[in-house]
Amino acid sequence: MKTRGIPAAAVVVAASTLAGGLVGTRARAVQNQDRVMERYQVYTSALSAIEREYAKPVESAQLVYGSIDGMLRTLDPHSSFLEPRAYERMREQQSGSYPGIGITIVSLDGQITVTQLFEGSPAYRAGIRRNDVLARVGQPIPGKTPKEIAWEETKGWQTEEVVKRVRGPKGTTVELSIRRPGVDKLIDLTVERDQIQITTVRTAFMIAPGTGYVRLQDFSETTDDELGAALTKLKGAGMERLILDLRDNPGGPLDQAIAVSSRFLKRGQMVVATRGRVANSDEDYRTERPGGYLDQPMIVMVNRNSASASEIVSGAMQDHDRALVVGETTFGKALVQGVYRLSGGAGLALTTGRYFTPSGRMIQRPWDGAFDEYLTYTYRDQAPARDHAASQLKHTDAGRKVYSGGGIEPDHFIPGPVEGFNPSRFSRVLVQRGAFVSFAERFTADGDKRPASASAAIHRVARGWTVTDEMVTEFREFVAAQRVRIDEAAFKTDVAFIKAMIRFEVEADLFGIEEARRNLTRVDPQVQSALGYFDEARQLLIPKKPQ
Repeated sequence: MKTRGIPAAAVVVAASTLAGGLVGTRARAVQNQDRVMERYQVYTSALSAIEREYAKPVESAQLVYGSIDGMLRTLDPHSSFLEPRAYERMREQQSGSYPGIGITIVSLDGQITVTQLFEGSPAYRAGIRRNDVLARVGQPIPGKTPKEIAWEETKGWQTEEVVKRVRGPKGTTVELSIRRPGVDKLIDLTVERDQIQITTVRTAFMIAPGTGYVRLQDFSETTDDELGAALTKLKGAGMERLILDLRDNPGGPLDQAIAVSSRFLKRGQMVVATRGRVANSDEDYRTERPGGYLDQPMIVMVNRNSASASEIVSGAMQDHDRALVVGETTFGKALVQGVYRLSGGAGLALTTGRYFTPSGRMIQRPWDGAFDEYLTYTYRDQAPARDHAASQLKHTDAGRKVYSGGGIEPDHFIPGPVEGFNPSRFSRVLVQRGAFVSFAERFTADGDKRPASASAAIHRVARGWTVTDEMVTEFREFVAAQRVRIDEAAFKTDVAFIKAMIRFEVEADLFGIEEARRNLTRVDPQVQSALGYFDEARQLLIPKKPQ
């Protein structure tokens, strides 16, 4: 759930314990009740006037929702109002499970477009692809043999209307018609619904002999269990060292950040502290169990889009000298948020405090009055070092210097905001426009027998394929046909990035995210650099003599 169009790193992934939020409690009584009632009368008078006199009829609920949202905009960049549907989606995401077919959709130019699929879901098994348009939904006409479908066109529908028809109990079916670029006819599908598991550990594999790699994409109520299973698998494969990749991880529930940290720390070590103005908001959170992975050299990877719970984990690992942090300075979004359920199924995510690392560093970055500089942080390039006031200096357990004032600064700075690469502005625009995802539609896998496999695809590839120079030329022509002005110098400079992104997006569609990520890490500049720091990471595990 994004807040006011802010970048991914600033996403407020709200939950009943959102990064330590004080949840489930009722708003406390306001001391000056007379003043509240006076303001309330002003508000209700304005609401009545709008409903009675405005030029056209307006929905009362939308007026109320809009006014609450406007009120929260005056507080901070992350306090937000959740309309009932948004609140429901938030709860589903944090629970890690919901009944459906496993897609994320948006309305683009009035067309319901698939933007994400969950691997192994009914939609994935049916061969639905990103950028497919759900052109029709339908249901069988009772008593008709052979089966006839009563179709409804979805053009112009709101996404909620489609969700209502696509969702349903496990084991039931939904009829869909897919429109795909390059395919002349609609693709009709019968898709059986299932319970969709939203995994947060998308990939875990041996990246090099003795070296495990885990990509933790975000945090949900199942993250610690998923991580435990991944670590067990890697240990069985001979893991002696670990890269924990938290890049682009927007965060989530505090209890899961503590549980993840606990796997690598000793019992009783502090993970994070909260400080706020409400009663009982000042608390130190410590590990309550002995970690099972205390002796493996460890590198934590972060970038400018790592936020919230991922900053809590990386800050704890750094402060306790448990791991080296490699990459970019994180976003600096670490506010304690209470999520309050309101009447009518709506919700309120309200900031109640701030987070501090074990050394006393405040993670939250300051924001400007209009939030503009704050919210555009991820679009601006970083310098390898930044100035600090003397008061911001803190020390790790072993005496290493670290600084407060916003985000977690890496021990080794390596720029790489886009999948570990630092491409030109031109190539970043291509990513934002979805050019690589769209181009991937031209590919299908040899032997793909899924019902909606792309019979009209230009390229058929098998595992182990490579991106040829001819494919790069084809991609350039494809981009130019989208009315994108080609920056020749940037295209030439970024050709390694372009090849990597073509392969990654094609393999994510055809062979699964783990294979796509495995091959990407072989050319990912940040990952390849991180592999060279394990000797230093090993030194952190050697006990230091008292000074």
